Amino acid sequence: MNYTLHFLPEVEDDLYTGYIWYEEKAVGLGEEFFRMFYARIDEIQRNPLLFQQVYQEFRRRLLRRFPYAIYYKVNNNKIIVFSLFHCARDPGSIRQKLLYRDE
Repeated sequence: MNYTLHFLPEVEDDLYTGYIWYEEKAVGLGEEFFRMFYARIDEIQRNPLLFQQVYQEFRRRLLRRFPYAIYYKVNNNKIIVFSLFHCARDPGSIRQKLLYRDE
């Protein structure tokens, strides 16, 4: 099955914020953060049901090397990415954040 991928605007904001932070720490590290994010997105798009459901219908894919998680839902042939969440933040806050983000 082919899946269409959709990002909420907040995900792009989270990705850009992470990019800037890592790029300020070391030149090229922000680019590596981008590459890791898009590599995980490719995995999700190829097989979205492979990754664990962690809260209601939300699934999570952790990034390698960076302490971030991608939260998404699968509705028929549509994947909606809701959040790119820094794992050092309060884990309970992700539930609140996910519940109030609209598709």
